[in-house]
Amino acid sequence: MSRASAPATLALVAALALFATACTPKVQIEAPKEPIVINMNIKIEHEVRVKVDKDLDQLIAEDKDIF
Repeated sequence: MSRASAPATLALVAALALFATACTPKVQIEAPKEPIVINMNIKIEHEVRVKVDKDLDQLIAEDKDIF
């Protein structure tokens, strides 16, 4: 390279750097001004019913190998 083209090359590199930084997206993360509120109305009901007839209860007590 000759000395005359060095300033032109430097100007070209500077222009490319300027264009590259001008196209860079800017991302900002900011906390909300108000707190986040989550309302959850959950109703869980669990019911287990076991009914054993008295006759069946006696049968199981007499013959434990049935099951």
